Amino acid sequence: MVWISDRSLLHSLQETTTIVVLDCLLYDMGCAFLKFVVVLILQVVLIFGGGFCYDDGGNGEMEEEELSGLFEVMGSLLDDPSWAQMHPSPCTDTPWPGVECELAEDTSVFHVTKIHVGTDVISPPCKDSAGISDSILKLPYLKTLSLMNCFTTSPVSLAIPKVLGALSFLEHLALESNPSLSGPIPFAMSNLVNLKTLCLSQNNLTGEIPGEIGALVNLQQLDLSHNNLTGPVPGEIGSLENLGILDVSWNSLQGLIPSSIGDLKFLKKLDLSSNKLQGRLPDEVGKLKRLVLLDFSHNSLTGPIPETLSGLQQLQYLVMESNPLNSTIPSFIPSMSELSVLTFSRCGLTGPISSRLSNLKNLTALSLEGNHLSGSVPPELATLPRLNALNLSSNHLAGEILFPGDFISRLGNRLDVRENDNLCSRQQSAMSNPNPGRFLQLPPCPSAEIPTTLADKNKNKNKNKPATLCRGNKSSSSSAHTFDDDDEKKIIILFPVAAMIGLFLFVL
Repeated sequence: MVWISDRSLLHSLQETTTIVVLDCLLYDMGCAFLKFVVVLILQVVLIFGGGFCYDDGGNGEMEEEELSGLFEVMGSLLDDPSWAQMHPSPCTDTPWPGVECELAEDTSVFHVTKIHVGTDVISPPCKDSAGISDSILKLPYLKTLSLMNCFTTSPVSLAIPKVLGALSFLEHLALESNPSLSGPIPFAMSNLVNLKTLCLSQNNLTGEIPGEIGALVNLQQLDLSHNNLTGPVPGEIGSLENLGILDVSWNSLQGLIPSSIGDLKFLKKLDLSSNKLQGRLPDEVGKLKRLVLLDFSHNSLTGPIPETLSGLQQLQYLVMESNPLNSTIPSFIPSMSELSVLTFSRCGLTGPISSRLSNLKNLTALSLEGNHLSGSVPPELATLPRLNALNLSSNHLAGEILFPGDFISRLGNRLDVRENDNLCSRQQSAMSNPNPGRFLQLPPCPSAEIPTTLADKNKNKNKNKPATLCRGNKSSSSSAHTFDDDDEKKIIILFPVAAMIGLFLFVL
């Protein structure tokens, strides 16, 4: 790689090459032609004025300012002062796995289009004093900036509108798992109109989600999870019509879920869990026909769940646990045939468990623990072919569980029916299973083979014995009494005694 950035040097080279060309012209026409080509190239350099970094291998070139900007950016991030010397041609001869370049259209000029720094590229990924250098402005063609586990010690703020606002080509911005990255999300983020991915998860960002974020109309993925964001979910978020993933979980967001969220017609994942959201789910959520995951768990949402959610026929994960819904299990749930995971734990649900849940043939996990459900446990749940986790603990369920032994054995500890009022199992059935797990913690039900009346007991005891005495019944106003073997023994012993006493009295 040869640097040519001084104009006087270029002119000197041009004059020297011209003399050589004239000399060669007298002796060797081929030599003259080659030198003529060199002169033309130098003339182009002089006309356009810029300094270029020439690749000796003939594979391309890079603008000097852009290359120096890359060196400065990497120097502000990495604890490696020799990075520039080790990678003088980062787009060609001496590449680095976290840097990618692209050739400008119809030219041989390379531009830096991606910078990725993370533990998958280098460890430790960044120095303690790492920061985002203003020299990033010298990389105007940057499309992807990905910095993970980079800012861990020195405080770094996103409030740098001059830098962020100038990266007009940026399509993917991922600043994740940076504990010392703090401050608010800057309004200038709305200038990145070409953004398709914005991932700012697992940082220490504070403040509200700016409504200006609605200007990022090309956004396909928005992940602000695991921060300290407050305030409401802005209604402007409904303007992100191309959004496929929306994750703002694990923050301290408050207020109502905006009805404009129903305008996100391409949304597949919606995760608002672990916040402080209140009120009912808006009916407009039912318009998200492509939704695969819906997680509203660990909020303060109230019920009932709107019937419009019955239109989410592609939904596979419905997670609503730890919300004070205080309603019944929605009647439309059995019609959502694609459901794989259904969780309504600790939602204050009342009423019975519908046997129609057995229609959910793709269900792998069902959790209804910690509610006020009553009635019996539908034995039809054991017919679900893919079910491998069932938690019905801490309810008011009663009666006998009629799950077959192979189902109990298959689920093992993943079958939890503890802490229900009057729920029982057949002790002999549970004991016969090699892996009954928590199922054994239920009290045994009365065996069906133990008669409920003394007459049935005697019938079973003597059904293979010849009759010895004719037994009669003594009527009573409350119940009928029948003789058992002990009564028989008493009669056999007392009969001779009574006879002796009768004979003695007769003689007297």
